[in-house]
Amino acid sequence: MELTSEQIEFYSRMENLPEEDKEKIICDAKECVQNTGFNYTMSLFTGKYKMTILYTIGQFGTIRTNEMQRYIKGIPFKTLSANLKELETDGLIVRKEYAQIPPKVEYQLSEKGNSLLPILNAMCAWGYVHR
Repeated sequence: MELTSEQIEFYSRMENLPEEDKEKIICDAKECVQNTGFNYTMSLFTGKYKMTILYTIGQFGTIRTNEMQRYIKGIPFKTLSANLKELETDGLIVRKEYAQIPPKVEYQLSEKGNSLLPILNAMCAWGYVHR
């Protein structure tokens, strides 16, 4: 599998960072892990489906709840709904509700959520290579 230009750019940016920036990003082993950016990032992904939901919205753009449930096989509606609310509260997705009958609700990634796409794509590429 070949990496996309976006994935290559992400990896090269990480490798070409100045040492002082790497120190900000990479967790210091002497520091308490709870106070690191890694721990904060992982706290946003707690739960079985959150990363999958983010990846799905990232791949399909603006998406409705029922569509998402079709793409993510086996996710109960209640679980999907709860995870979407948490992701919205965390500022990773934007919920747009239309005042119509029947009600229509769409989700898309926020700017903060879009900033995670290179990471999610890199994880996808890594999984493809190492499965």
